[in-house]
Amino acid sequence: MNCVFRPYGILFFALCSVAPYGLASPLTITLPAETIALRPSDLPGYVVAQQKCGVCHSADYIEYQPPAFNQKQWTGLARKMKESYGAQLSEHDVELIGEYLAATYSDDTAVEGRPTIRAIEAAPQTVELAAVDVKALLEKNACLGCHSIDRKIVGPAYHDVAMFYKGNTQAVSQVIEHISQGGVGRWGSIPMPPFPGLQQVELKQLAEFILAQ
Repeated sequence: MNCVFRPYGILFFALCSVAPYGLASPLTITLPAETIALRPSDLPGYVVAQQKCGVCHSADYIEYQPPAFNQKQWTGLARKMKESYGAQLSEHDVELIGEYLAATYSDDTAVEGRPTIRAIEAAPQTVELAAVDVKALLEKNACLGCHSIDRKIVGPAYHDVAMFYKGNTQAVSQVIEHISQGGVGRWGSIPMPPFPGLQQVELKQLAEFILAQ
């Protein structure tokens, strides 16, 4: 008798054996419920913030911001979300949110090492805030919430940045790149957000101002 080996049955058995694993239900991960909410307020900006800010980030992002922010700085932060990150905000929304955040999240006393714009304006300066347009850029983009002229806050003092680049012939272009693209690791583990909405002339003015400190 001639015997013919037919592997098809074995192959079918193998496929049937592994098939249930291939058809298993996908793993479901349940994230914990959000526990941090925006601080309530009667101001109209509270409603706008509820509707639009939570689309991109949790309310705890606001809690992490410097408590010495004033209304110009909060408004600048809201405007940065609109111009740099594409948040669906009108200019009126930006103003309302800035007013709400300043009234609800700011204290009026400056935290040590974290001066407000008012404090910087009132204090005698060894180096002025350069031209009015640079000062406006600093306020509009909330730069002074994370940086000071002569002391570290969240990011390095501008004086320390200037000393780091002293003698570097490429300093202006490198600082321009760092401002526009952001990054992490140059001055610590806290990331600096990018500022792609700034024009080249604005970036140059900011870089030259920082390097002059």
